[in-house]
Amino acid sequence: MVQSQPAPRMTVAALARAADVNVETVRFYQRRNLMPTPLRSGEGGGFRTYGPDDVRRLRFIRTAQGAGFTLSEIGELLALDAGHDHARVQALAGRRLVMLDQQIAELAAARLALGLLLDRCSGPDAGPCPILGAFES
Repeated sequence: MVQSQPAPRMTVAALARAADVNVETVRFYQRRNLMPTPLRSGEGGGFRTYGPDDVRRLRFIRTAQGAGFTLSEIGELLALDAGHDHARVQALAGRRLVMLDQQIAELAAARLALGLLLDRCSGPDAGPCPILGAFES
């Protein structure tokens, strides 16, 4: 019978490298209670060590941020994952999608407005700048 080996433990620096973030990012997530802060080991100078589950959790946080979730929402997603509340996760994702659509619409309107201002600014250099004038009103 073959016994499985325990997962290798790593320092915070190795954890950060494995998840492609810096050490301060890990510590920030720990302060926000998104990442656990392990106890110091009694051996080897008392380092905090991390395992594969910590790497997965850190990657989850970064991916969720990339999808536009706030840190508060990510905390809720992490809690929901433990309880397997798929309906609540879908509701959060749906709400995030609506908010992204609103942001896209706002950015498209801002782009259109700036494009119109640039068109008005393509004339001679005499007189006040229409772009600056629009920002003042």
